[in-house]
Amino acid sequence: MLPLVLMSKKLALFVDFKLLEFGAPVALGGFLVAAMILTPEALAALDAARANKLQRAVNICLGSALATIGLTVPAVLIAAHFVGLPIELGLGGAEIVLLALTIGISILTFVGTRTNALQGVVHLAAFMTYVFLIFDS
Repeated sequence: MLPLVLMSKKLALFVDFKLLEFGAPVALGGFLVAAMILTPEALAALDAARANKLQRAVNICLGSALATIGLTVPAVLIAAHFVGLPIELGLGGAEIVLLALTIGISILTFVGTRTNALQGVVHLAAFMTYVFLIFDS
């Protein structure tokens, strides 16, 4: 995990510089770095979905999300604590609603016995809403 953190730190410098140059929102930098790191899992999930193996696609995405939430966030919090940097994981009102919606959609998806394309479209719609909210500020 250390190589990924170091790589993302170096990438973030270049991405942040270009975002400031273009006048884009700061949150877009974190989104782009996360997208670059999660690309291998996303491509594997897309291949599974194209092969009509929707359950496998969902499992790949769930594993990726679990790794991000279960490993990356605690690692950053611990590192920030030892270095003495403040970390703010706060969300605005719209982001809290979107998070609750995403959790509800995820529960419905993972409780069922099989996954279908409609559930995937609902997840994509929630994701696109998040992307649009990045540019709302």
